[in-house]
Parts: sequence; C-alpha cells; structure tokens
Amino acid sequence: MNTLDFNVLLSSHPYPGRGIMLGRSADNKKAVVVYFIMGRSANSRNRVFEATEDGIRTKAYDESKMVDPSLIIYHPVRLVGDTLVVTNGDQTDTIRDALAEGKSYIDALRTRCYEPDGPNYTPRISGVVTKDGAFCLSILKSADGDPSCNHRYFYEYDAPLPGEGRFIHTYQENLDPLPSFEGEPRRVAVTAPDAASLAKEVWENLNEENKVSLYVSYLDLATGQADTVILNKHG
Repeated sequence: MNTLDFNVLLSSHPYPGRGIMLGRSADNKKAVVVYFIMGRSANSRNRVFEATEDGIRTKAYDESKMVDPSLIIYHPVRLVGDTLVVTNGDQTDTIRDALAEGKSYIDALRTRCYEPDGPNYTPRISGVVTKDGAFCLSILKSADGDPSCNHRYFYEYDAPLPGEGRFIHTYQENLDPLPSFEGEPRRVAVTAPDAASLAKEVWENLNEENKVSLYVSYLDLATGQADTVILNKHG
C-alpha cells in the first residue's frame, strides 16, 4: 500500500463526510488523532465542537435552527482511563461502556450497525487509541446500500510506524445517495510537528463549503499530555 498525501486526499474530495485519522508523529513520540465533520444540509452545518471533561461533544451553533438532533449530536471523543475513543456517532458511548465493563471495542460494535438514515445508510466509523499509541479502526456499513445486511470491518495497528497514519471516512464519493467508504483505511503521511500545524493543514484542505468542525490531538506517549486544537467554522 502506497503512503498517500493526507492533504491531497482531503482537497480532492469535496465531501468525504466525517473522517478519522489515527497515527504516529514523525519523531515517534506522540500518537496523532484527527476527527472532522462536514455537512451538506443546513441542519448538519449548524454544529460546533465543544470541549468536555473527557473529550469533545457536538452541539448546535444556533439552537433555534436545530431541526433534528438525532445522528448529529453526540460525543465524538471520550477518554476511558488511558484509552481514547473517537467515533462519528453515539457508538462512542457504546464503546466507552463496554470498556468500562472489561469488554473490547469489538464486543461493543457487534451490537451496532450503520446509521438508520436511508437511502445513505451512513457507515459508523470508530477508532480506539491505547496508552502505548497502538490503535484500531472500524467501519460498520450496509451491503452497498442494501440495509438488509450489515458489514463489520476491524483493522488493528499494534506498532504504528513513525510519520504514518491511517485515514477512514464515511463516503466514497459525493453522490446521491452517498456511497459508503470502500477498502482499507488509507495509509497517509504524518509530517506536521504538532497539533496546530496539522490542524491548519487539514482545515485549509477540507472543502470550504462543506467543512464544519475539526479536532486534532497529539498525545505524548511518555507523559500522556495532550496537545489539542479544535476549529469550528461557526464561532
């Protein structure tokens, strides 16, 4: 698998939907976490990321304009002990609860499927980062738009290489209905030295019309200290 330019992937795709990139900094000292959301509808675009005690949540930018909070209001990032969970939906809480009970993220996701938003049936994408920087990614999706069958894919990276990450997102193309992401998570280069630099690159390369919010964190593998940046189109 070739190592791809993360910025080129983003700039060439007007609507990847929601995306997760997990990896390792080039100096091999930090775990790297990226999560972004995009929107085509006014309801989806009316959101911001807000920091919480254990991560972040989405919330309406203008509460008076919120039409339907289901599927768009949730906690994308939550810290469970030394484990960071990042997802594109309320399965964050499903994974958190399973880990708290001594179960695995796979146990948790076997109870879930794609989102009930036909005809798109948006995939549920999830990531888990452990204290040593090892990480997992998963995607739960319909069978090429057929809701009668749910597909679950799990990818585990127990020794991430310096300067590399894996990127997964919800939509393969900007069509109607929106087709689900296909294939393995993309192997991308991670060259930015810190969260601010990477956040700037990602934000500039996300489609200007469709981007909504971005979270980037560099987690020091020795101390656990987090260098985190949150960017919102609103506010």
